[in-house]
Amino acid sequence: MAREIVVVGGGLAGLAASIACAEAGAAVTLHEAHSTLGGRGRATPPPYVAHEGAHVFYADGPHWTWLVERGLVGDLARIPVRAALVAGFRYGGELRRRPFPGLLRMIRDRRRAAPVDRDFASWAGERYGEEAARAAANAIAVVTFDADTGRLSAAFVWELLHRVFAPAPPAVRYVVGGWPTVFERMARRARQLGVRIELNSRVTRIPSTPTIVATELASARSLLGDDTLEWESGRCVMLDLAVRRRRGDFFIVFDADQGGFHECYTMQDPSLAPAGESLFQLDMPIRSGESRADATTRVERLADLAVPGWRERTTWKRTAVARGRSGALDLPGRTWRDRPAIVRGGDVFLAGDMVAAPGMRGEISLNSAVVAARAALRAAGVPATARR
Repeated sequence: MAREIVVVGGGLAGLAASIACAEAGAAVTLHEAHSTLGGRGRATPPPYVAHEGAHVFYADGPHWTWLVERGLVGDLARIPVRAALVAGFRYGGELRRRPFPGLLRMIRDRRRAAPVDRDFASWAGERYGEEAARAAANAIAVVTFDADTGRLSAAFVWELLHRVFAPAPPAVRYVVGGWPTVFERMARRARQLGVRIELNSRVTRIPSTPTIVATELASARSLLGDDTLEWESGRCVMLDLAVRRRRGDFFIVFDADQGGFHECYTMQDPSLAPAGESLFQLDMPIRSGESRADATTRVERLADLAVPGWRERTTWKRTAVARGRSGALDLPGRTWRDRPAIVRGGDVFLAGDMVAAPGMRGEISLNSAVVAARAALRAAGVPATARR
């Protein structure tokens, strides 16, 4: 008789954990509090498909291999050659095609080890100059969504810098149709394996069977009654824009001045907006004590540079505040191993983007889900041969 496992949360971590457990022969029930699956991978409905969170994959880790092996990725979008001609940095108040001073030197120093116990701003400032360190911290805020990335662990930021600005090509993958298509395939795979998916099902008490809690950390803290389930994460305003297409609009902009980020969804995947229109998302980290209105003003100024005349061309617009969307951020003296542990005791296991697993953002979710699934299978008494 199949052993029972419960999964709480239907985002990337919850779906991955459900699939991994069901593949080993466990009877899995997944509870999702909302009416749809996807978690932070949700997007707005067509014709404008704007993502709530991350929308790209990096194909240089076990998370990608896990998805590919199961045929969950689908068709990949091609980045046109012209994209390189409309990519750049905001630095000194202007958009520039070339990297800001100091970035290439940092990238060439890939073999240098950065310390865990020092902040990035002071460590990098000593080696590359304070201005280069500040610009680099702002530019990598595309991953951290933090207005003061320089305060984070030097080792943490150093790794992100090299993954984003010097990845092994071709590392970045855009899925045609966006992340919702990946979640559709994951849900279909889960159901094929016999996973029972319960939507609009909010769990308020941990059941007596082995349980994987794959929710945001704040929700896990409330469900488990464990005040230690806390970790640093980012906060930003998002501006989604659809405009009538015009040559010269930037594909991607890293903001070395204020930590913002701009990207076009439709240059590589025109299916995400109506014909003749371009869809962009811009982010701006919210500073300590800053109002949403002021942060929105700053992100709109970035749009003025990257999408000139956007106000007159706009066909659709959305603004929102994203909290905790960067996954885990490690302060000096901490690494991913210090984050909330996956194994909680009492046959309870944790998965998500702010727990003790490597990677960044969604990668943490998937990697932790696989580890949590293995542990839950052991707790459920599933034979080791099935777990493999």
